[in-house]
Amino acid sequence: MPDAPRADALVLFGGTGDLAQRMLFPSLYFLDTDGFLPEDFRIIATARAPLEQDAFTDLVRDAVAERTGQHGIDEEIWRRFAARLEYHAADATSPEGAKVLKTALGEAKRPLFYLALSPSLYGPVCAALAGAGVAGAESRIVLEKPIGRDLASSMSTNAAVGSVFSEDRIFRIDHYLGKETVQNLMALRFANTLFEPLWNNLTIDHVQITVAETEGVGERWPYYDEYGALRDMVQNHMLQLLCLVAMEPPADMEPASVRNEKVKVLRSLRRFTRIDAERNSVRGQYTQGVVEGRSVAGYETERGAPSGAETFVALRVDIDNWRWAGVPFFLRTGKRLPERRTQIAIQFKGVPHSVFGGSAKADLVANRLIIDLQPDEDIELLLMNKAPGLSREGMRLQPLPLSLSLLKAYAGPNARRRIAYERLLLDVIHGNSTLFVRRDEVEQAWAWIDGVAEAWRESGHTPRAYAAGSWGPAGAFALTERYGRAWNDD
Repeated sequence: MPDAPRADALVLFGGTGDLAQRMLFPSLYFLDTDGFLPEDFRIIATARAPLEQDAFTDLVRDAVAERTGQHGIDEEIWRRFAARLEYHAADATSPEGAKVLKTALGEAKRPLFYLALSPSLYGPVCAALAGAGVAGAESRIVLEKPIGRDLASSMSTNAAVGSVFSEDRIFRIDHYLGKETVQNLMALRFANTLFEPLWNNLTIDHVQITVAETEGVGERWPYYDEYGALRDMVQNHMLQLLCLVAMEPPADMEPASVRNEKVKVLRSLRRFTRIDAERNSVRGQYTQGVVEGRSVAGYETERGAPSGAETFVALRVDIDNWRWAGVPFFLRTGKRLPERRTQIAIQFKGVPHSVFGGSAKADLVANRLIIDLQPDEDIELLLMNKAPGLSREGMRLQPLPLSLSLLKAYAGPNARRRIAYERLLLDVIHGNSTLFVRRDEVEQAWAWIDGVAEAWRESGHTPRAYAAGSWGPAGAFALTERYGRAWNDD
């Protein structure tokens, strides 16, 4: 795609918040380290808290130092980066606060506004920016998820933002799309003749997508009580991963081409019914248990009262199109699970007939493609191989993994794992929206999620208890076993 005019300033709302300190400022520092920030690029942080400039700079330095780890901060680069930083205390929803930011922007013509705020503030902030005259035709805005709690609220929020910024200037971020291995999934599919002819219901048996977390909800329980795992994780991260696995080859890598194919997948998702809620979904809520060797409290103990919010969801999802007809997609996500893991498992069908006799026939395992996103990024293809050695019982077979580990392939003394936000921030600075989510994607996803939630209500489907440190309620295992499959928990 042709280069769009680059942004000349970043205004970061929620500049003292957790996301800004943990992810955004370190990402910007690393971009500066690699020479990707324009020389005149300014970073203006704002929040309501009064804070002296030196105190704010020290706060950012501490955040960057934590991310650089053993490599430490390069003092020359830090001086250059710190010179870009400004802090202005302001209520961004008020006309007065917007005027403070307008003054701070000065001669900047193409500001980039990053809203690391509660989505309930998106509309008021945009209105204030418009009122102050800083949301010009070349300005851009980045929105963090979740955008709404359901289709109606999502449409309302999108309309409020869209009344100030045109769709081509709105960048809805899902940091999973910035991960190297997620992007490599497209390269794997569309740059190799090996996979694409096999990427269909003739050769693929089923697909699993797992997003497992060891952490609990903790102080985020007010948010989780309102959203639950379905709206927090499935609506955005998991459906985005599903779209990248299931989409048709785009005509090119232009943003519109890629996003059009993702929307087609969302439109092909089979709607949930009351019967599906019982048969094809599992809700869970963690109770007291042991995670990573330590005892942890249950969700209701953390909350201090009973709750009907789910902290675990498992679903069988069907895509009603020619490519995927009959191929089940199993999704699961949860808090307080045994390990931290984000993984896509593509399970191929077995060979139609084994030419191997005796024990070799029993040794046969169907090929499987494992795409790990965290904690380590890796792509691994399980292939059958002859076991070395001699045997009077005939040939012995064993599965061996063929690894495409980015960490191993690009290892070096100065190698580091990039933060997903680095890629996304660089793209938005230069106006490339390929890895961002379009409005109709968000709303199509919410329409499907609303259908699942409605099916739960109609069926009276409530969360089942599971011990912290387990892989969810017993029903999660029954979900796959019912269809003759099993979760990939190796």
